[in-house]
Amino acid sequence: MKPDLVGTIALGVLVFDGFLAAILQMLYLPTYLGATPFPISAVVAAFVNVALVMLARNVSDRLGFVAAPLLAWVIGFLLGMMGGPGNDVVLTWEWPTLLLFALGVLPAAGLLYRYAQQPFPAPITS
Repeated sequence: MKPDLVGTIALGVLVFDGFLAAILQMLYLPTYLGATPFPISAVVAAFVNVALVMLARNVSDRLGFVAAPLLAWVIGFLLGMMGGPGNDVVLTWEWPTLLLFALGVLPAAGLLYRYAQQPFPAPITS
């Protein structure tokens, strides 16, 4: 599939969405249900990142481009782990952070692995 202008713009939007999703999921990670931690954004991360990879697959057949939204999500996650100017961090070293990373990366990485194992279908020519 030859990249065109619309596909390039769509892929750029998906990469931005991956980064934005990481930020929003980090901000909603410390959600509580009563007194119990309820990190629902980790579950949302699994579905969102798989959807971003599937949408990127519709835009491009190159695996590096398909993985770009997930890489943007990982970069956003790592930026959330770094300390800010006042040495404040968005993510702490607790189990919800590990759950967010695992559910955010593993399902989408598994889908990328599956895409790498099967070739992209050839376009239909008449």
